[in-house]
Amino acid sequence: MSRIKEFNLPDLGEGLTEGEILAWLVKVGDTIELNQPIVEVETAKAAVEIPAKWAGVVTRIFHEAGTTVEVGHPIISIDTDPGAGDLPEPSAESLAAVTIAPSEGAIEPGMVGSPAPAAPGTGRTPVLVGYGVREASVKRRPRISASTAAPVSVVPPAAQAQAPAPAPAPAPVAPARSGPVLAKPPVRKLARDLGVDLATVPGTGPLGSVTRDDVHKSAEGISKPAAVGEARPVAVFDASREQRIPVKGVRKLTAENMVASAFTAPHVTEFLTVDVTRSMKALEKLKARRDFADLRVSPLLLVAKAVLLAVRRHPMVNSSWSAATNEIVIKEYVNLGIAAATERGLIVPNVKDAGRLSLRELAEALNELVRTAKSGKTPPADMAHGTLSITNVGVFGIDTGTPILPPGESAILAFGAIRPTPWVHKGKIKVRQVTTLGLSFDHRIIDGELGSKFLRDIGEFLTDPEAALLAWN
Repeated sequence: MSRIKEFNLPDLGEGLTEGEILAWLVKVGDTIELNQPIVEVETAKAAVEIPAKWAGVVTRIFHEAGTTVEVGHPIISIDTDPGAGDLPEPSAESLAAVTIAPSEGAIEPGMVGSPAPAAPGTGRTPVLVGYGVREASVKRRPRISASTAAPVSVVPPAAQAQAPAPAPAPAPVAPARSGPVLAKPPVRKLARDLGVDLATVPGTGPLGSVTRDDVHKSAEGISKPAAVGEARPVAVFDASREQRIPVKGVRKLTAENMVASAFTAPHVTEFLTVDVTRSMKALEKLKARRDFADLRVSPLLLVAKAVLLAVRRHPMVNSSWSAATNEIVIKEYVNLGIAAATERGLIVPNVKDAGRLSLRELAEALNELVRTAKSGKTPPADMAHGTLSITNVGVFGIDTGTPILPPGESAILAFGAIRPTPWVHKGKIKVRQVTTLGLSFDHRIIDGELGSKFLRDIGEFLTDPEAALLAWN
């Protein structure tokens, strides 16, 4: 058996067919251990770290960071017996002997991703971090034709004899770039702000990249008044002054889900403005308690608790519409989703069975959910099977919104900013802490009466949470 083994991008489950390599955690020449994380890959669900299938020495990395790779294609090769001496020179026979990661159904015993029953109707074996290959055609980049080279002008000898003495050589001009301009995002933004075309700026940075100084020097040349008879540079409005961001990974899946939800479920949104002064005082009491001293306690905790208690009164809100069976499926568990904005796009991880958690357990779960989301390490399982969601737009200073339902859910609550506001309290105008809630719901399942009662009960809880906890539990 060959000591050099190629490791293919594994099937990460849930029908995902490709992943983008975010970062390599090893490099060529590194000695790695079995199940050591070697690469971070972003799928349409989340960013995950993939462990090594073999111990040994890294001999080759097939794709750089930023490359999108299809499942089943090789990403790294490993020398599994580095103590056996130097590797022989590559030959046809040795290349043919390179071991590829086992195909589906042939996972080595003891490894993550052992054989599992085939998914119904697919004819394939799903694996959690499996190492199955997927048939795919190899795509090659088109070759650059020699005909695209610039033609060379030939001057007849007679013309050469009559030609005048050559004029002095003009000042050197920056060569035109044949590929994309190398520049960091802050430099690109500076160029846009100053109206500088990066394609015309000579780069003095590493690998010919454009630096901030290069942009400033170019901008000074543009801003100088044109001398008499000198033409002013003409501003261009084309691709050279545009930035294109590929839509992939989490952002791509979010876009597809939002379009599907918006044009499948008939949305209705209702709003309620609530005096949450007593909720804010209750939070201060919680923070002062010894059993909450080590936790971050925010208004979102009380909003989440209000939603969970309101679901007990109105279980139909925690349901989904099954078009396949023409049924409404009421869930007896609440997997409470919390929308989180990350660098890779919007994700909605959920707290599993949140309705069974105590207030402290709920606070711990929310803290862990937010911490994991910000780190970009939310696993796909944490975003699956949500039943009801909250989006906290108040952290951005927004009063409220009309949120779109996550696919498969029938309601989502927008929690707005809490602001000091003049409010009629006990017959007098006083400054109170006030917020606005926005509830979007699927009108096929939740009619106006049910949606209104559900939102009213959430508002009632937040108006006086201590009294509500005593009365509702």
